[in-house]
Amino acid sequence: MDSIIGACLAEDSKNPIEIMQRLMALPFCHMHGPEHHVMVGSALLTAYKNAGGDINLPKALIEMRERGKKVPGGACGFWGACGAGVSAGMFVSIVTGSTPLAGKAWGLSNRMTAAALGAIGEVGGPRCCKRDSYLAIIKAVEFARQNLGVQMELAEVKCVHSAQNNQCIKERCPFL
Repeated sequence: MDSIIGACLAEDSKNPIEIMQRLMALPFCHMHGPEHHVMVGSALLTAYKNAGGDINLPKALIEMRERGKKVPGGACGFWGACGAGVSAGMFVSIVTGSTPLAGKAWGLSNRMTAAALGAIGEVGGPRCCKRDSYLAIIKAVEFARQNLGVQMELAEVKCVHSAQNNQCIKERCPFL
């Protein structure tokens, strides 16, 4: 998890998809795994900061690591809440300073999670941490522009992981 923070602090990209793809290429990242629950929010925090968002990035990344690592692998199927989508909600929670007692920030965080989970649920399963991470990030970029006033960049997503994913949904995947 420390590799995620180090890689993000070295980034100057405003594009969380590009940042996520570089994180996915690091040796610690598996095809499926709970590291994605930290990586999604970390890529978003980094791009948000680089696009002009007002956050203390090192502190935000540490907070993201602590929150994200508490979401277990398999949450997508066992909890009905994909960790990539929850990580996008954590991103909004961190940048808005949300707490359980917050008003507007609390609502924004939950709306972000709902939007990400909605996009992930529309595509359906089985699991693909790469696909679900991309879907959550795309929704978060749109959400940040509309609700936080920060315009991150987006790259077109073309999956390069299908051959390593025994559960790949092939033609149903929006990134194949």
